[in-house]
Amino acid sequence: MGFLQRFGDPAIGKHLLRDEGEVIVDEVGHHWVVYTLPALEVLGAVALLCATPFVALGIAWVPMVLAFGVTLHALWLALAEHMDRFVVTNMRVFRVHGVLGQQVATMPLSRILDITVTKPLQGRLLGYGHFVFESAAQEQGLRDIRYVARPDERDLAIQRVVARAGLRPSVN
Repeated sequence: MGFLQRFGDPAIGKHLLRDEGEVIVDEVGHHWVVYTLPALEVLGAVALLCATPFVALGIAWVPMVLAFGVTLHALWLALAEHMDRFVVTNMRVFRVHGVLGQQVATMPLSRILDITVTKPLQGRLLGYGHFVFESAAQEQGLRDIRYVARPDERDLAIQRVVARAGLRPSVN
């Protein structure tokens, strides 16, 4: 079970600058809505398995193989969403994502010029939104952070950290 736990853990702690006093302020996984497609795929796989007894014996293996393939794809999608994390620390923001290989994109708090929070209608109803970070270097892995749960609270947390770091004037 140790291998599976390590494989399914994005290992955020190893990216922290603990010697410099960096601590996690917020670790953001995706909103539950990103898991609806994998769940629907698993339901489709179950439907394929339920159809197996009603298929001619000579080709009964086809729905079983299809169900196995669809289930593997659903598990891959769910794992990819689970491994995608956005982290706010007292020094920077960074994103870790990837299943087999990992990518880490980092931006110091001082480089954050603006944060746009977009909440589509379904996001407002279900409680998620998307972040768009504006910085001097526009093309980086932190520009778009999608499907963030409680986006207003998370935006305020980031603004608080930036203000406490003395990078922006605090409002009294």
